[in-house]
Amino acid sequence: MIGAWTETLTAEPDRPLLLDPGADPNRGGSGAWTTRGDFLRRTEVAAKRLRAAGLRPGDRVVVSGPSSVDLAVSHVSCLRLGLVVVPANGAYREAELAHLMADCTPRAAIVDQDGWTDLLSALSPNLLITTTDLAGLPEVGAADGERIVLDVAPPEAPAIIGYTSGTTGRPKGAVLTQANLLAGAEAVRVAWRWTAADRLILCLPLFHMHGLGVGLHGTLLAGGSVVLQDGFDPDLVLSAMVDHDATLFFGVPTMYHRLSGHGGVPALGRLRLCVAGSAPLSAELHRRLADTTGVSVLERYGMTETVMLVSNPYDGERRPGSVGIPLPGVEARLDPDSGEIQVRGPNVFAGYWGRPEATAESFVSDQDDGPAWFRTGDLGAVDADGYLSIIGRAKELIISGGFNVYPREVDDVLIKHPAVAEVAVAGVRSEEWGEEVVAWLVPVAGHECPSVEELREFARGHLAAYKLPRRAVAVDAIPRNALGKVVRHELLPPD
Repeated sequence: MIGAWTETLTAEPDRPLLLDPGADPNRGGSGAWTTRGDFLRRTEVAAKRLRAAGLRPGDRVVVSGPSSVDLAVSHVSCLRLGLVVVPANGAYREAELAHLMADCTPRAAIVDQDGWTDLLSALSPNLLITTTDLAGLPEVGAADGERIVLDVAPPEAPAIIGYTSGTTGRPKGAVLTQANLLAGAEAVRVAWRWTAADRLILCLPLFHMHGLGVGLHGTLLAGGSVVLQDGFDPDLVLSAMVDHDATLFFGVPTMYHRLSGHGGVPALGRLRLCVAGSAPLSAELHRRLADTTGVSVLERYGMTETVMLVSNPYDGERRPGSVGIPLPGVEARLDPDSGEIQVRGPNVFAGYWGRPEATAESFVSDQDDGPAWFRTGDLGAVDADGYLSIIGRAKELIISGGFNVYPREVDDVLIKHPAVAEVAVAGVRSEEWGEEVVAWLVPVAGHECPSVEELREFARGHLAAYKLPRRAVAVDAIPRNALGKVVRHELLPPD
């Protein structure tokens, strides 16, 4: 992966590559771009500093912070050195960080999140901790320090461990190799006609596969340029499209929902391509955007374990309600009994970190001697001309605003509320969020059912904000099967 990036970026070193949020004129900045050559030099120096600090190929490094050029430099320098990046959501609380730290046992953390230095130090006293500008690490120049060779990690070497929720237990670390990352970025580069002439407005977080594995990695591979934005602000997104002559925008359905009600939404019509993913885009919103802006949003389908899998075509019908057809190099099929979507290809991950049993359960082999098929847990339907639609999930995973929420994790927090006797959390369809987290509650005898505001306040110190319930429903009983397991699909949607 890294060798392909450096080969692309070495050409035309003065060409603009990254615009930092702090440099954006719309935020009072200087408008100064980081060029290809500057970026490569900075990543080389950063890799040398990490090496001088004692890190070696294969070491895990937690990386987290607001979107910035410093964050991109830190991420790429780790990969150039052969380190394994563990992207972490900045909304994680102590319990979530504790699970990640115990699971992947990192050697270092590069973080710009308030309060995380103390938290991480308490969780792992010997952890090397620095910020995305590598403050405190040994200073070296591009021509100084120990002579090291970069960009030589083999294709099968782990590159990223991305944490994702599964069917049971706590989040698992999906190990993506250098080859997986290259295959995922190359597939969309080809399918979406991504070239060096493209400029992407990227407000997706750089801990998520959509923003990191597609937005940043794809830009580096194609040799295009990207305007980084720290978070989603409709005003800034729309003005940047005009001011920076953008050609691409990637977003989740929640973002498109908010853009659709903005007076400046016709600016989307200036773009060559708008991509939606990480949660289903409603057919109604797809049609509304087409009517108001002339843009046919291209919906695609991917996972942390696979980068991208399926996409509506660049040339041809972008069908509302469908995620399209398999990307180049990807095979997809439906299990004839369950309807589960199963996939294989060079983009599919190597397995879960330290979880051989979970890895084995996630793959199914055929008699064709080909690679095993990854069981996505999503249920699909394919129409007569090959377009795939996602119709549900065999897993209980909720995807809200593009982020994964595992219901059991939320259940375990809410049940501790003194007025809650029983609780079950599930996802309910939402045009804005894709799915909303809704809690069904049986109150303790003699107590009123807590309001959603009370529940959110109670859980705020234990769960990231996107995992908090948006609605609460009082019920007399939680539906359970004969073994006492919650039957979530029998929870009735609130009025």
